[in-house]
Amino acid sequence: MGGEYMQKIRKAVIPAAGFGTRFLPATKATPKEMLPIVDKPTIQYIVEEALASGIEEILIISGHAKRAIEDHFDSAPALEMELEKKGKTDLLKMVRDTGAIDIHYIRQQHMNGLGDAILCARAFVQDEPFAVLLGDDVVYNGEGRPALKQLIDVYNATGASVLGCQTVPEDKVSSYGIVKGEPTDDARTMRVLDMVEKPAVEDAPSRMAVLGRYVITPAIFDILAHTLPGKGNEVQLTDALEVLAKRQPVYAYDFEGIRYDLGDKLGFLKATVEFALRRPDLGGKFEAYLKELVPQL
Repeated sequence: MGGEYMQKIRKAVIPAAGFGTRFLPATKATPKEMLPIVDKPTIQYIVEEALASGIEEILIISGHAKRAIEDHFDSAPALEMELEKKGKTDLLKMVRDTGAIDIHYIRQQHMNGLGDAILCARAFVQDEPFAVLLGDDVVYNGEGRPALKQLIDVYNATGASVLGCQTVPEDKVSSYGIVKGEPTDDARTMRVLDMVEKPAVEDAPSRMAVLGRYVITPAIFDILAHTLPGKGNEVQLTDALEVLAKRQPVYAYDFEGIRYDLGDKLGFLKATVEFALRRPDLGGKFEAYLKELVPQL
């Protein structure tokens, strides 16, 4: 492996510029990334996964009416003073820890698609391989390796870009970008030959769906700069990754973990219920309540 390939993955990009129209009216004045699963904003789960995977610097690509995200990850002196006065040390630590994370921000001026959002990160990333985490996918791994860490481990072994995937049921392939690939020595890893965006069931080359985690080499930026708008008249990251896969190895990795689709109301509800059940302070009482409720349905 050449030296340039084995640069450490230090930086992560989190696109958070979308309007969140599926969750209106809640998202009219509140960024969808700030909607909580129980009592923690969804974007905080994503940031915590990045930090747990060894990421040192994070860039959040925001848009209009997203100031709440910046405020959330900022210090809050008045709140801290109040918590200190009331002796609420656990909450005080949590607020301080959240404000201490090293996060940068840039605005995507126009909603021109995910590819355009990633291109906004070029000055931040420079000539390093980097991670991308999409806010619509929260992955639960318990005590296991976070989803992004699994991808970084594949990058460290191959020096190549890695797409985070999971095998989806056949009837769901038309909702995702699906990988056409060839097997490798590792059962969970495929070499990407092509990608098909939302294929019909009969046309799907596999059931490996690209979900919201990527490790990408900086060669993607030149490709994105020359990528014309595609589906929905937006610059699609998938189109650029297809070109990248023809120029250098790109792998798809079937990561472990329970993934929740937060771009969907039902997925959001499932995440809320399951995260609540895992909470030591809530799980027992909430489970008892659900057991009472279910027979009535």
